[in-house]
Amino acid sequence: MKSLKEMKYLLLDLDGVCYGSHNGYPLERVFGLVSKRMTLFIQEKLGLDEKKAKELQTNYFYKYNTSLNGLMLHHNVIGDEFLKYVHDIDISFMKEDKIMRNELENLNMEKFIFTNGSAEHAQNILTRLGIYDLFEKEKVFDIKDAGYIPKPEAQTFDLMVKKFGINPKETIYIEDIAKNLSIGFERGCTTVWLINDEHFGKIDSDKDYISHKIENLSLFLKEIRLLKSK
Repeated sequence: MKSLKEMKYLLLDLDGVCYGSHNGYPLERVFGLVSKRMTLFIQEKLGLDEKKAKELQTNYFYKYNTSLNGLMLHHNVIGDEFLKYVHDIDISFMKEDKIMRNELENLNMEKFIFTNGSAEHAQNILTRLGIYDLFEKEKVFDIKDAGYIPKPEAQTFDLMVKKFGINPKETIYIEDIAKNLSIGFERGCTTVWLINDEHFGKIDSDKDYISHKIENLSLFLKEIRLLKSK
């Protein structure tokens, strides 16, 4: 495996990585808003009460890696309709992360976003954080690009690699959901798990396919930048 210093590409998950407890926006604060919208969508679409809708949402998330995947498979839900509804959230409380921006801006690597969410949601989040211009649409791979097949499916990872034209063996891949790193490691990435206490995020966090574990994204980016400067 190549050293961090030799890596050319930085591949970031969105929710829980670009923002999280490490920069003052715990996942439950932002994604919790999305989750509530998901529950409401299921209630309205399937005629369920809140409790049953939440149970279905959670069960599908664990079984199919996204709630949307299960809804599309079993209830003929239209993906784009679901995404527009659940990502219609107010995140005006989020502020620019100038520390992260500085590290990304000064890091000599090509940078990409790899998310199970939508490109529109990524734009919304990254704009609030003040870093969208460092990525923009052509550097975001979303669930629509994946044909609505979520990470960690191999075909989705391979489609991402093809879109971005990157070499996994020269890529640092950072996730908050540990099991999503499995295919990246298999393809040759240096994999990084951003430590968190989310139950789903911690599953398989003890596996050998995790190359590094970190607690703060900006500090890790700084470490890479300093290594590259030597």
